[in-house]
Amino acid sequence: MSKIPQLTLAFWVMKIAATTLGETAGDLFSMTLHMGYAVTSVVLLALFLVILGAQLRARRFHPFLYWGVILATSTVGTTMSDFMDRTLGLGYARGAAMLLALLLLVLAVWRWSTGTLAVTDVQSRKAEAFYWAAILVSNTLGTALGDFLADSSGLGFKGGALLISAALALVVLAHYFTATSGVMLFWIAFVLTRPFGATFGDLLTKTPDKGGLDFGTAGSSLVLLSILLTLVFWTRRHHLDVAPEPQVAGSDRGDPPG
Repeated sequence: MSKIPQLTLAFWVMKIAATTLGETAGDLFSMTLHMGYAVTSVVLLALFLVILGAQLRARRFHPFLYWGVILATSTVGTTMSDFMDRTLGLGYARGAAMLLALLLLVLAVWRWSTGTLAVTDVQSRKAEAFYWAAILVSNTLGTALGDFLADSSGLGFKGGALLISAALALVVLAHYFTATSGVMLFWIAFVLTRPFGATFGDLLTKTPDKGGLDFGTAGSSLVLLSILLTLVFWTRRHHLDVAPEPQVAGSDRGDPPG
């Protein structure tokens, strides 16, 4: 039985909320609580492995467990990206390039090992392990890409947000009006929604003089957690989180990104 939810609009809204929460929570531990990127990365990586172990042992789809792993990948991805780019001094551009190469490698090995990259029919434990590895790298890459666009590219937060929004619009158009692989569009959308959500996080955390609401990392995390939990309960109540029927093995088309 597949343990992956349907790829509906609600899925993408929850993904943005979860990954944005991951960034604010990661900053809460590493910066607000002064734990540092290295220590925070180790602690959160251990937490991610514990939650992932529970997800891999589960026999059916559990929405709170699934989104708990998504949240964990985003939180540890935030601190890992910051550790690579800032502590190790790799820089945003080099860090993003390395993570992109790693994501392509994970996907290539996944395809070679299982014969398919279908993201809505993840039934075997091997396929699910590759799925979560790709998600962890994707969220880390999304963090590095967002930081690069906001800080190093000269676009700033608003310019970066506009560019990401335009790219996501192109992904949606490509899905509906072209024969582009749904799997490729899924992973592009998965990476891009990470920095897209980061702009929402900046709105919540930054001070009013910088155009923000000044909720801070703790307050913003509570707001985002409330949004995520509300959406999870809503999708469960309306049966929108039920995993779809398995696809034919070998299909790489996947489901729409939105």
